[in-house]
Amino acid sequence: MDPMTKLDKATARYRETEAAHNAARDAAVEAVVNALEAGERPTDVTARSPFTAAYVRRIARDNGIEPARPGPKKTRTA
Repeated sequence: MDPMTKLDKATARYRETEAAHNAARDAAVEAVVNALEAGERPTDVTARSPFTAAYVRRIARDNGIEPARPGPKKTRTA
């Protein structure tokens, strides 16, 4: 296969997979929003999502979800 034909095929495949990746990301963002709105803990949502904690917080902010209130502090026992 000549190099330009190979490039054309690789470019077409890239564009196909890019669209699928974008759709999968959008679905994951929607699922994160749904979980947070349902009251799931952000740390649990982050652990089960493909996103970092910082990105989950950004998703929450962008969708008007208030930050979770800090829980009670655990005391250390000696």
